[in-house]
Amino acid sequence: MRNNAMSKFAIVLCGLSLLTACGRDEAPGGSAGDTGTDAIDINYPETRTVEHVDSYHGVEVADPYRWLEDDVRESEAVKTWVDTQNEVTFAYLESIEEREIIEKRMTELWDFERYGTPSKEGGRYFYSYNDGLQNQSVIYMQASLDAEPELLLDPNTWSEDGTVALASYFPSPDGRHVAYLVQDGGSDWRTAEVISLESGERLDDRLEWLKFTGLAWAGDGSGFFYSRYPETDDDEKFQTLNMNQAVYFHTIGSPQSDDRLVFANPDNPEWGHFATVSDDGEHLLITVWKGTDDRYQIVHRDLTNPDAEPAYLIEGFDNDYTYVGNVGKALYFRTNRDAPLNRLIAIDVDNPEPSAWREIIPEAEDVLDGVSLVGGRIIADYMQDAQTVVKIFDLDGKQTGTVDLPGIGTAIGFNGKVDDPETFFAYTSFDTPTTVNRLDVVTGEVTVFRQPDVDFDSSDYIVRQVFYRSKDGTRVPMFLSHRKDLEFNGDTPTMLYGYGGFNISQTPAFSITRLAWMEMGGVYAVANLRGGGEYGKEWHKAGTKLNKQNVFDDFIAAGEYLVEEGYTSPSKLAIFGGSNGGLLVGAVTNQRPDLFGAAIPAVGVMDMLRFHKFTAGRFWVDDYGSADNSREEFDALYAYSPYHNAKPGENYPAIMVTTADTDDRVVPGHSFKYAAAMQAAQGGDAPVLIRIETRAGHGAGKPTEKIIEEYADRWAFLVENLGMQLPEGYGS
Repeated sequence: MRNNAMSKFAIVLCGLSLLTACGRDEAPGGSAGDTGTDAIDINYPETRTVEHVDSYHGVEVADPYRWLEDDVRESEAVKTWVDTQNEVTFAYLESIEEREIIEKRMTELWDFERYGTPSKEGGRYFYSYNDGLQNQSVIYMQASLDAEPELLLDPNTWSEDGTVALASYFPSPDGRHVAYLVQDGGSDWRTAEVISLESGERLDDRLEWLKFTGLAWAGDGSGFFYSRYPETDDDEKFQTLNMNQAVYFHTIGSPQSDDRLVFANPDNPEWGHFATVSDDGEHLLITVWKGTDDRYQIVHRDLTNPDAEPAYLIEGFDNDYTYVGNVGKALYFRTNRDAPLNRLIAIDVDNPEPSAWREIIPEAEDVLDGVSLVGGRIIADYMQDAQTVVKIFDLDGKQTGTVDLPGIGTAIGFNGKVDDPETFFAYTSFDTPTTVNRLDVVTGEVTVFRQPDVDFDSSDYIVRQVFYRSKDGTRVPMFLSHRKDLEFNGDTPTMLYGYGGFNISQTPAFSITRLAWMEMGGVYAVANLRGGGEYGKEWHKAGTKLNKQNVFDDFIAAGEYLVEEGYTSPSKLAIFGGSNGGLLVGAVTNQRPDLFGAAIPAVGVMDMLRFHKFTAGRFWVDDYGSADNSREEFDALYAYSPYHNAKPGENYPAIMVTTADTDDRVVPGHSFKYAAAMQAAQGGDAPVLIRIETRAGHGAGKPTEKIIEEYADRWAFLVENLGMQLPEGYGS
């Protein structure tokens, strides 16, 4: 087993690590916000202001666009504002002649078969598949690796516009059912449904009000454990804070109203709970969390004893304890307790005192990122300067081998049970489409399970890693990818992407949007900023709360490095990031508008004084702090909050904010207020636009068609505002 859901729980709570963009030619003497090209006329709709002031620790703070926080589904005024802003933005984008060519070529590139990493349950293999341009991937199952694939779930039949998606699926251990979670319009809310593998029919079981949960089957397949929140009024569903999550057990064939409450913390309504059942069906583990800081409590229940009650195995939100698997009563956890780079321990449920814990794999020089118990072995993947290294150990922690990988890249997967003879993993890099491999755990042999065929030659591209110094001297890594035939003269369109938060690491990965950018002649750069997890706990902490400015300094230093080393110039340098990365882009655009030619902050956290008052925002206080906590934290947040640091009359680079009207992770009011403030502040000629997607949330579940349209708009915006010339014959 590998509990990826909890080991990367910050992705669930904070944001998605989105993909990137860049590009264009500046006339001599032009500034970063002035390409010297003929500007497209823009008549911004007038955004009204209100006389609203809040007091924080004696400091009066104006919030003139507070009304834009209202839910677009409930406020006619906000809906009108969204419609008029979109009219301006889409008219601008449609006037860019290269846009249609970019969309056509991106669609051609996207049209290739894609496979997910298989899982094995109940004697069958399950995996996702997309024929190329399907809006949603489908799920296939096979009785054996040689058997004919059978279609199990096709989300493309669930809605006409492709916006109802399959969020995740969970086959039962007895091979009789598959339970799955449905996502509508990009929302974080989920509905659980169940399909019979014997008949192929969907059962009447339907569970509502699920969010931030998996479905953990009982060993006998009679039902599953899950987490849910109390029912919320429809008019508050997409903005209200999520409180009082509890664990329930659902018996197949019964209504949700009959589900049994298993565990709750009514005295601590802000705590969340994530249930996992051991592969042998004997242990229920409930990971108790209250934020995104990888600090958990662990509750255990003996499922072999019907009279057993849940009891705390580990108390106190002090460290990360990510459940890996078990051998009998020995429960394996990856933890950073006394090990900032992580180690693997085993806890005996009959003697759980810390003094009795066994260290299986000690802390090493690299970050222990993921661990699996498969085939009587331990498969451990490490991050070595943000690249994957995979090692194999026996159950006592003695290294027995490695898994050879082809280059600078990322390997993910390695799921399975302790008695499985095989596991599957995916390998990917910026120039390598995701290939799914089978690993024979006993022999160590790696064979290709599925390899995509993409319309490009990877030998035409290069991926390398460089290191640069941040403002305080910290050594920071950065990946650079581009066509081999590029000639650098200090004027190459360059896309700089970053995230820098929530212990989330930015490792090499392939995407068509990145390939399209490089094919257009751009450099794609990914900076591994502090706040991420690339170098463990201390690297993460160095980019949080009062240290958050380090993240912005790292990103600015990355841009300066690209200019100083002759890759690009400020007028040719674009920055892009999403969610926490959207905050990053907004903050550094305000701090160094002279360094960038264009900025695309996507679904960003832009009001740092009020983020914790909406939906999942309260979880992010672990990383950001809160203006309500102390004057010190308020001062730090106020100093970089993108919304509050728009300077009237400043010559800002071209900006295109992107968000979605149904984003209930980072509510769109963040982007609405920021865009309004930046439009009012812009003192130069560069555009400040906002693109607002409909029936799309934070990013997960977005249909292929919408993704292609969105990235064609982004790349076209950069072509226009960076003075980028597409290669001769591009798209023909």
